Order: sequence, then C-alpha cells, then structure tokens
Amino acid sequence: MRKDFDPADVAPFAFYRLLTATVVPRPIAWVSSTSGRVDNLAPHSFFTVASAAPPVLQFTSVGRKDTLRNVEATGQFVVNLAPEQLFEKINDTGTDFPPDHSEFDAAGLTREPSTKVKPPRVAQSPVAFECELHSTVGFGTSTVVFGRVVHVAVAEEVLDGDHPVIGRLRPLARLGGDEWGTVGDVKEIPRIRFADWNRK
Repeated sequence: MRKDFDPADVAPFAFYRLLTATVVPRPIAWVSSTSGRVDNLAPHSFFTVASAAPPVLQFTSVGRKDTLRNVEATGQFVVNLAPEQLFEKINDTGTDFPPDHSEFDAAGLTREPSTKVKPPRVAQSPVAFECELHSTVGFGTSTVVFGRVVHVAVAEEVLDGDHPVIGRLRPLARLGGDEWGTVGDVKEIPRIRFADWNRK
C-alpha cells in the first residue's frame, strides 16, 4: 500500500516537508555574500552542480533572503563546503538575522579574502568555490541561482595529490526536519562498460 499526495491538495509547507524528508541526503551550499557593507553567510540545501564545462554551480533560495539580494546586487558569491566539524556553526548561520547582522561575526567564523570575487571565504572551510552570477530562474517563491565558478581554493590537508579525499572533507548533508547527515560508510564500485556487461 502507498499513500498518495497531490501537490494541489497539500499545503505548501507540508509538501515542502515531504520533499525535504525524501529527497535526501542533500549537499549544503554554505554561501557567503556581501552587500558591500555587511558580509553574510547562510546554508542552502537545494544545491548541486549544474554544468562541468563550463563549471556552474546552482543553489536555490527559498524566499527572498539576504544571500539572494546580495548576489543579485553584486553578481558574486562563494560556495564554501560545509564540513562536519563545523556542524553547530553552520546551523547558527541559518538563523534569520537581520540584513545588517553578519553571520560570520555571530557564529565566530573567520573571513578569508577571496582571489577573484569580493565576498570573503570561510577560512575554516576546506573548499571554497568563488562564483560570478550566471543567471537566475524563479519558481513561485523560490529562485534558482546559477554561478559560474571562476576560482576554487582547496586546503592541502584534504587532498591526495590534486584529488579531494571524502574522508578528509567530511561534508555534512541535510535531511528532513532538523536532521542532518554525515558521510558514514563509503561504498566503491567501478562503472561497467557495455562491452564488459556479459562478463560480469
């Protein structure tokens, strides 16, 4: 037996909770932006890679938040990796502070100058993607933000040569409600080529 849900018959917030509890785990874009006067920082869990060549990341702002207003005004932002060891501070930056309050300062995080964009990076984060705004697409009360990656900074301690190691990155993910996830067990299996399919 299954229970059916029709988006037309379910209250928007209830359907949001259904979506976010089942589309899991979701990586977190810990986005730093600036108004020119205040540096803001917020986690966004509707986040993925939109394109590899050219490199484009996308995240969604549910509602018009400081991040979205800053990105629209300046055309720049940074996606910082959200690591497990900063769990509580990442959660703190999700607080609905007024626009004139910096989440960097409220959460006790250190700014690090970016190389090619004005918004600062989170010094404690092992990976930072500096982005120029490519475009936005609106869906009702949500806005998808596409950012072209113009620079990436990766802490040497999470690399094996030039390759980031998942056990060193230890990224957080969002689940449903107030639940968060960690990487946990990592399974590895090679992709099978069609030419080898009958030999498996």
